[in-house]
Amino acid sequence: MSSPLWPAVNAALNFTSAVCLLNGYLSIRKGRKETHRRWMLAAFSCSVLFLVSYLGYHFQVGSVKFSGEGPVRTLYLGILLTHTVLAALAAPLAVATLTRALQARFDLHRRIARVTFPIWIYVSITGVVVYLMLYQM
Repeated sequence: MSSPLWPAVNAALNFTSAVCLLNGYLSIRKGRKETHRRWMLAAFSCSVLFLVSYLGYHFQVGSVKFSGEGPVRTLYLGILLTHTVLAALAAPLAVATLTRALQARFDLHRRIARVTFPIWIYVSITGVVVYLMLYQM
């Protein structure tokens, strides 16, 4: 699992999760509940796969140091900090949001989803940005 391919796989899973989240959001805004359900289950699945892959990779490799300097390093660290803090919130929020939906407690699902969605989409997008800055700069 320490292959240099894994960070790209992780970024692809984050990107796919973001696409699924956005499609799920647009679907529910159009009243397409079943389509929304499918997109959100796909987003959750991608995020779970990401988490397993990410943890496995970093268990083998450890942390990876950012090589940039100056303002780009400050930008990277700011993005990484917000990404990390919000990622720690996104996981339990996503589970709680999904659980409410699966229990057909849609009033609670809607209420928590209004908080979960922006955090989850931010984490998914900034995960790709962190990858690009860390491995492609």
